[in-house]
Amino acid sequence: MDLAATEKYTRVHLIAPLTLTCWPKIVMYKYEIIIYWSNEDQAFIAEVPELPGCMAHGDTPEDALRSAQEAIQLWIDTAKEFGDPIPKPKGTRLIFA
Repeated sequence: MDLAATEKYTRVHLIAPLTLTCWPKIVMYKYEIIIYWSNEDQAFIAEVPELPGCMAHGDTPEDALRSAQEAIQLWIDTAKEFGDPIPKPKGTRLIFA
């Protein structure tokens, strides 16, 4: 499928620390998040390439980012529960071919 023909992309790459407030503690992650508009889904999609299958969506880029932050926490919690390895954030911009 030719994504350029089916999707109108506005990609936003975020590598800044994400702060998740989980009372009583605050958790920070530095995973890259890619946010783009999907015509097919009619929503902004937020992907976390360093965590396989970790993605979220929202009506605005900000909503997608908030949902991605929650998805990161759920992904890590699930990996811990099943004893799966949790990749350390690379902290640098990823390069895609």
